[in-house]
Amino acid sequence: MSNRTFRVTVRGVFDSLTAEQRAELLAHADEHDVLRSAFTAEGHLTYDVAARAAFTFRFLDSGEEEEDILTASERAEDAARAWLAERGYGYKNLRSSAEDLSQAPLGKRQRREAAKKGI
Repeated sequence: MSNRTFRVTVRGVFDSLTAEQRAELLAHADEHDVLRSAFTAEGHLTYDVAARAAFTFRFLDSGEEEEDILTASERAEDAARAWLAERGYGYKNLRSSAEDLSQAPLGKRQRREAAKKGI
């Protein structure tokens, strides 16, 4: 079996934040700027609470079968919920989307390299 890499994005909206929670998020906003976003095994959170209450977690996971993407999505949602609950942040509209990178279309450079190799 081949190892598949999954990118899972979990989105939601902060809900009923206290003034202290909002101040804490604002204080750490630079660490969670979208320009620093990355897909990581532990999950990377981005938000701009000054502009809107939405947030995005990006997770990197893997599996052997195509169906493992569903389990990866569940793990990502559970990890996002745990992170939010640990800090007491309310949230709503949590949803995820996942991409199996083995199924992603090749970019122009990748197609050119594959053609050179005769793939």
